[in-house]
Amino acid sequence: MAALASTFFSSTPKASRSFAANSIPKFPLTKSLSQLNRTNFIAPIVASALRDKFVRSDSDSELESRSGLKKIVDSLFVLCASVALSASLFVADVDSAAAFVASPRKLQSDELATVRLFQENTPSVVYITNLASRQDAFTLDVLEVPQGSGSGFVWDTKGHIVTNFHVIRGASDLKVTLADQSTYDAKVVGFDQDKDVAVLSIDAPKDKLRPLPIGVSADLLVGQKVFAIGNPFGLDHTLTTGVISGLRREISSAATGRPIQDVIQTDAAINPGNSGGPLLDSSGSLIGINTAIYSPSGASSGVGFSIPVDTVSGIVDQLVKFGKVTRPILGIKFAPDQSVEQLGVSGVLVLDAPANGPAGKAGLQSTKRDAYGRLVLGDIITSVNGTKVSNGSDLYRILDQCKVGDNVIVEVLRGDKLEKIPVLLEPKPDES
Repeated sequence: MAALASTFFSSTPKASRSFAANSIPKFPLTKSLSQLNRTNFIAPIVASALRDKFVRSDSDSELESRSGLKKIVDSLFVLCASVALSASLFVADVDSAAAFVASPRKLQSDELATVRLFQENTPSVVYITNLASRQDAFTLDVLEVPQGSGSGFVWDTKGHIVTNFHVIRGASDLKVTLADQSTYDAKVVGFDQDKDVAVLSIDAPKDKLRPLPIGVSADLLVGQKVFAIGNPFGLDHTLTTGVISGLRREISSAATGRPIQDVIQTDAAINPGNSGGPLLDSSGSLIGINTAIYSPSGASSGVGFSIPVDTVSGIVDQLVKFGKVTRPILGIKFAPDQSVEQLGVSGVLVLDAPANGPAGKAGLQSTKRDAYGRLVLGDIITSVNGTKVSNGSDLYRILDQCKVGDNVIVEVLRGDKLEKIPVLLEPKPDES
């Protein structure tokens, strides 16, 4: 190529060389993309004009030189066209890439629904800090030390916050942080240890309180989508999704060990600190309180459990109105289920029936020792109101369906005989 260019400039008159040098367009590296686009259009035209100009300016006597010149101009024309095409492709790539980055993110309809559900219900979820008083061993100063944390949610515009009892257990001071990071002192309105539910109260403006819509848990189905929102460790809100993987499960209360029936089982991850947070259905309605997770590995994965909202609603209503839950009792202490199984019978063995309790007043007999120190078994409860009782969980389940003041027929095995004894149910002594 260099040899051809040398031949061209040696055979071309000085005036022609000057014209050629001034007519070939230059392409500075600093030109903008828009200038390159215009160059793409102009370059082929200029190259064509140059070719025609040189061909017309040659004389008939320079036919041989003209033939060589025509080849060189053709080469220049091809070179200009190639540069123009490359620049055009480069600009097209840049434009398409810019359009891809600048275009808004497109989400599927189910993704949009999940995003909308999270954004609408996040303001209702709060963060709860449990502070306990501790005395310094050296200075004897009383300090408030954080001993736990969890989540909760706004129940109404009066400032009532619902959470788990184990989140606030043993607290001397409670703090509630709303979604806008404003923090308020909280007072305990009441709690139900047996069902692991507690109600707090904060003095916050109504415009900051966003109650969750209350749903129904009686008609839930295995397989339907659920969403768990929490505020673990005071971090920003988190969302985990899953499905209902089981219904009518039973777990034990973390405080009293009393069974909680009809619990919702879900595969939605319940992270540490999510206890007390809401479990929502696809419409954003409350269907349960996230309470526990069974994880063999100890990680935040496994089977999650939520207290159904139908159970929670009745408890919260009583706590808000009376500050307590009036749940009926038989007034007995019974033996562990394993002890009764070793005896080869099915039922609940009465260890103690205080005389001032419902069972004692009705005449149920306690387990005791005779004058020779031999163990004399008390009554073994086999059914209540005709419903079979095989263990303590069965007895609790039946009592949960009763009310204070109800008369129930308790069937007991006394020695080798079955007897039916009417018992008037009463509330716990500290709830009267």
